[in-house]
Amino acid sequence: MSRSPRATPSHATPQPSRAAIPPVALTEPGAVLLVATYELGHQPLTLAAPLAALREAGFAPTARDTSVEELSDADIRAARLVAISTPMHTALRLGLRVAERVRALNPGAVIAFYGLYAALNADMLLRGRADAVFGGEYLRPLLALAQALASGRDVTASPSPERSGKREAKPAPLAIIPTRDTLPGLDRYARLARGGALTLAGYVETTRGCLHTCLHCPITPVYGGRFFVNPRAAVLEDIRRQVRAGAGHITFGDPDFFNGPGHGMAIVRALHEEFPHVTFDVTIKVEHLIERRALVPELGQLGCAFVVSAVESLSPTVLARLAKGHTRADVEEALRILDAAGIPMRPTFVAFTPWTTASDYLEVLDFIAAHGLIEHVDPIQYAIRLLVPPGSALLDTPDAATWIGPLDEATLSHTWTHPDPRMDALQREVAALVEAATQLPARETFAAIRALAAERLGQPFPPEERAPEVRPPHPIPHLTEAWFC
Repeated sequence: MSRSPRATPSHATPQPSRAAIPPVALTEPGAVLLVATYELGHQPLTLAAPLAALREAGFAPTARDTSVEELSDADIRAARLVAISTPMHTALRLGLRVAERVRALNPGAVIAFYGLYAALNADMLLRGRADAVFGGEYLRPLLALAQALASGRDVTASPSPERSGKREAKPAPLAIIPTRDTLPGLDRYARLARGGALTLAGYVETTRGCLHTCLHCPITPVYGGRFFVNPRAAVLEDIRRQVRAGAGHITFGDPDFFNGPGHGMAIVRALHEEFPHVTFDVTIKVEHLIERRALVPELGQLGCAFVVSAVESLSPTVLARLAKGHTRADVEEALRILDAAGIPMRPTFVAFTPWTTASDYLEVLDFIAAHGLIEHVDPIQYAIRLLVPPGSALLDTPDAATWIGPLDEATLSHTWTHPDPRMDALQREVAALVEAATQLPARETFAAIRALAAERLGQPFPPEERAPEVRPPHPIPHLTEAWFC
């Protein structure tokens, strides 16, 4: 299914307070400031890629990742263009605080937001918080903005592009190798935990966008069921440089590694041939694990430490509502395929939705225990509540008006209330429990959540009816950063 997004991928809007910038200003060191605020604990590719493109064009940008380093007042005051990366919800919320600092300290600077959540929230951002907004295909328009400003053109005097709901345009190839030399080192970011060992982890993407159109996914309204390939040579050189910097593990951050299986497999084969000691992880849809099962054993042989898969729910109603394209039986089949290849699945869930019943929630907990997945699931997954950002494809569903409330700009999401008040109350309690238990073993946290859910939902498991808990034979590899949104 192909859809048109509700949010255009890039915009420039009139902001009368922004004046033209002197032509020489943008090429001075620090005149372009790139800011990342949160990217799941990995070194930001959304800084490394524009750093390379801007340097190649003659700029001398500064990059700051506020999740691990300070963004100083001096950095902000020196900037003439500030571009803030927003690939996810948390990043945008933190990015808005950065924009407020910029407006206060350097009101003449041009502010741009770029990434998936910038596109989804373009209307709000362009009401004074930003001068330009770019979506998932941000490199070329960001570079064009810098070049326009460097030439002295007042880009803010240009009319906004038509808000016609066009999908991301297919970009012309931009075969750049990300630049990471001025970014914080890999030792500042998440590591692979395997047994008692911690390994530095790098991050790359072989593709952008996604073939699939799950209705709750932020990629769907921006890319509309399309994906683009990053050049193989550039990806491999980026990996090579990160391995030289100490990485012994690589996360492939593609929304689905099997969107382009031939491309992805060629890259991991080359990775293994050159660096046989380096492991990796990938994200793959349940249905792709089944459809392309012949490739899974090779993934294991090449060093795949685990596969992330967006299970989201086991409820047929919820899965249909989200257009996930799989069933509970498919999840079980995908687990068998991965088990046979010796690859653990690390499933993710949208634990609370307007359609998730008390029985659905308890069923997921029972399923996890019975299939030996307790150590496979990061506890935060038991607290995830459906996010409905502006531009979400869920807003286009026929009955959306019956359950979606108004947009809350403070949380960057449309409100919704569960018809069963116990579910909203449980979500808040589980979230608080998980936050307080960050240092506890996953099994202890799981037991506490299971007991809490049974008590609050009035459906305790009698000992004879509770599914037996299965323990994995070996420690389950995972990244030390556990948040996913």
